[in-house]
Amino acid sequence: MKKKYLYGMTGFLSLLGFAGIFTDIRSFLAFFAFAVDFQYFFRPSDEMLEQQMTQSAAFGFYAGMLLTAGGTLCCLLCGFPAEEALLNGFAVGWVAAVLVHAAATACYGFREHWGSLHD
Repeated sequence: MKKKYLYGMTGFLSLLGFAGIFTDIRSFLAFFAFAVDFQYFFRPSDEMLEQQMTQSAAFGFYAGMLLTAGGTLCCLLCGFPAEEALLNGFAVGWVAAVLVHAAATACYGFREHWGSLHD
């Protein structure tokens, strides 16, 4: 399976957004943001795209791990029970990983697009 299909399949996370429509938990609506990842099914894959996605994923992973540890430690120091502190740390870390990955991917895409406009 080509990697571009793996990148595109992250768009299926947007299906979790329907839980926000059919339930009272509106936080699920944020998952609709993953719908933009379906574009990778239709983009031509080259070495530069592979490198950009790898770097974006690495940035997201490290940001997520650091903020998971920091969020958990902060919650523990504030007096949260250990289970709740860990759950909050995981939530903060996952959100950070997704945001950093998305921002890095967007930055690389904008730089590539702006560079092609000035050729």
